Amino acid sequence: MTQKAYDAIIIGGGSQGLCLAAYLQRAGMQVAIFERRHEEGGPVWSWESVAPGFLHNHAQLMEFLRWMPFFQDFEFEKLGFRSVYPEAQAGIAFSDGRPPIVLYGVEVNRDENFERTRKSIAAYSKHDADTFIDLRQKALALEPAFLQWWYNPPAMPSEQDPDPLNTFSLQLMNVFGLPAHYAKGSAKDLIDALFESPEMRTLLYKMAPEWTCPLETQGLGAFAMLAIWGLSLIWRLCVGGTHTLAHAMAMAAVREGVHIHEASEVKKVLIEGGTAVGVRLADGTEVRARKLVASNADTRQTLINLVGEENLSPTWVKRAKAFKYGNSCVVGYSFFAVHEAPDYKSARHNSDMNRCFYAVAGFDNPEDVVRQMRDIEAGRLPGERGMAVCVNSLFDPSYAPPGKHSMLTALFFPPASSHTREQWQEVKATYTDLVLERLQRWAPNMTRANVIADRFITPLDFQEECRLVEGDFCNGSIRPDQLAHNRPFPEAAQYRTEVKNLYLCGPGQHPLGSVSCGPGYNAFKVIAHDFGLEKLWEKSGRGY
Repeated sequence: MTQKAYDAIIIGGGSQGLCLAAYLQRAGMQVAIFERRHEEGGPVWSWESVAPGFLHNHAQLMEFLRWMPFFQDFEFEKLGFRSVYPEAQAGIAFSDGRPPIVLYGVEVNRDENFERTRKSIAAYSKHDADTFIDLRQKALALEPAFLQWWYNPPAMPSEQDPDPLNTFSLQLMNVFGLPAHYAKGSAKDLIDALFESPEMRTLLYKMAPEWTCPLETQGLGAFAMLAIWGLSLIWRLCVGGTHTLAHAMAMAAVREGVHIHEASEVKKVLIEGGTAVGVRLADGTEVRARKLVASNADTRQTLINLVGEENLSPTWVKRAKAFKYGNSCVVGYSFFAVHEAPDYKSARHNSDMNRCFYAVAGFDNPEDVVRQMRDIEAGRLPGERGMAVCVNSLFDPSYAPPGKHSMLTALFFPPASSHTREQWQEVKATYTDLVLERLQRWAPNMTRANVIADRFITPLDFQEECRLVEGDFCNGSIRPDQLAHNRPFPEAAQYRTEVKNLYLCGPGQHPLGSVSCGPGYNAFKVIAHDFGLEKLWEKSGRGY
């Protein structure tokens, strides 16, 4: 059975696919999205997972809303989307009740909040306080260059520049005023070289992998600068749940004229004479594409499962199978419905610790974080149960019933394949109690009596429910050989495949998986060039 044809077919209605579809439709193509689930957005969703009235997000901290072209060009706020910006953006508490470190956002009260941050860090080290503020100010000044790198296809090697990623890294170190060799080390090496207090190192050790940079992988020093300072303290909360962002994305696409087909899983890309001509759905329906097919699915699923090895060269088969997922971007969530939000011992020195959007607890020194991350790299369940804690109902009451709170704790975990299904079931049954036991040492009111209901989400759950391979929220490991012109691999880095008219727009592409819509936006630029479409980005005045 064959349905009507479209100019362009997008496989998957995640944020990247929605972004690409909206721009293609605006540029004059008739576009259809085929999404396997009953709603769009991929991992950008929210649900009442533990008790009625208690809302929890999967994608939690929205760091790209201020920059995202899709958000700006399609005026999400006119579609009813709202967000809030918590002023105390990040903080770390300690089990002995010593003063917290609280990092304040600079989207409001910039000068005042710089000084509040400086004062908080200076409780342990004036040097660290001055260093952090200096780097954050330089990062703010670097935003235009960072966004040019993020929202454009990656520069490819040439005779003039055989390693553009290395060139970019060295330029970044120069602008930050740091020695060039820092670019070649790890995030841990960088933090150790720049900061002296154990308290500050502990917080930054935790923040680096949280914003996609593995702690001890060599060659990522420059990327750590972007992760810790470029993506720092700009985090917003979606009012009414992160799914409201997914809904705005879908409405923007539909408003342009995109046809969205839900509960319509694509099983095969149709290829004739080496050209992608459509897709076959799970029910056998074939849908033709007059011009192109683009996939929001991950790299390996698209090339190996949907295209098939028989339609690829040995090089592409080898590259797709070698693309790596995990380890350091894999998390497990504990969702809690609670009577009271955490009251940290450290908050007696600064009550803002209790209102940090991103709170770190369970670590008292840098070595705790290192041990957790090394456990994960070795495929072990973390012995150190330090965590990030987010209580969204502190900033948006719609997340919980009156007087109650919705709380999320996130811990890094080994990838889904590291344990059997039975072992993950045991983790689901026991881990919230272990998390709670640990958290009580930092926030004594977090007893079992304070908990109304709870649920643990494993990396295997994320793989099966969100199609995040290995539970990897970056949809591909962050490592030097999988960044920029190497992502997912050099031959596919420009969003094209060796199958004519088949494109990759998923989070396995540059820049990486996140709710930035970078891969979808960059794929549109490449497709616009290939098909002579209007260069819509040139109208924006953004420079990207």
